[in-house]
Amino acid sequence: MMIGRAERIAKRAPRPKTDIVPYFALENFSSTAGHGDISLSVRPGEIVGLYGLVGAGRSELAKAILGMSKQAGGQVRVAGRVVSIRSAADALHIHGIGYVSEDRKQEGLILLHSVLGNAGVTVWRKLASALGFLRDQTVIDHTGPVLRKLEVKTPSIHQIIGNLSGGNQQKVSVAKWIAAGVKLLIIDEPSVGIDIKTKAYLHDLIHELAGQGTAVLLITSDMPEMVDVADRIVVMAGFRIKGEVENDRNYERVSRAIMGFIHDSAAA
Repeated sequence: MMIGRAERIAKRAPRPKTDIVPYFALENFSSTAGHGDISLSVRPGEIVGLYGLVGAGRSELAKAILGMSKQAGGQVRVAGRVVSIRSAADALHIHGIGYVSEDRKQEGLILLHSVLGNAGVTVWRKLASALGFLRDQTVIDHTGPVLRKLEVKTPSIHQIIGNLSGGNQQKVSVAKWIAAGVKLLIIDEPSVGIDIKTKAYLHDLIHELAGQGTAVLLITSDMPEMVDVADRIVVMAGFRIKGEVENDRNYERVSRAIMGFIHDSAAA
């Protein structure tokens, strides 16, 4: 049964204390994709929103974090240590970072593979034997509880995932990172192409993950979604950070502050 927005907000865990060491931080980060002087941080249990209009460089920043474009300057810190992330595999297996792409059909899922194959792709390396063998039952034991918790509607875990609804595909896109136990989840445009009920469910899930200590970087161009979900909101334009807004859930005040940074950037 769906609950109202006010009830969902009341159920959320308290925001993390500001003296907690960020799990992930960028310091004066620049990339070959065109980003410059990017500084932001995400603490365990915190949801940081990254807002910007189309072309602001938000999704490109997520991919730069994962090593899909090269770091050109600045520092990346994970759990307080300076690191170099060279690939999405490094991000996951060394640093515990997962990424839910805005384009689940092209980048987030393998549409001709099964629900099980997609949900288990992030844990194959961890679960495989020394000889590289991996039994289906081992993957089922590891991912099944997550798929059930997320109420993925499918006739079978062996069903081709391309046959599922957009909402259930998105649930699997998130489930694979939960199964992997990531410490930072970057989630890009989570509500694109899904129904209102699934959208509300995913918002609750994001807050549940944060309540369990996961750091979350939420990227969205949906202003109501940003105000409803994020703890802090970082505003981006022209591949640069333009400002930050503390989110008190007052939509009018927060949206006005966000758009003020964007308008100032356009006028500069």
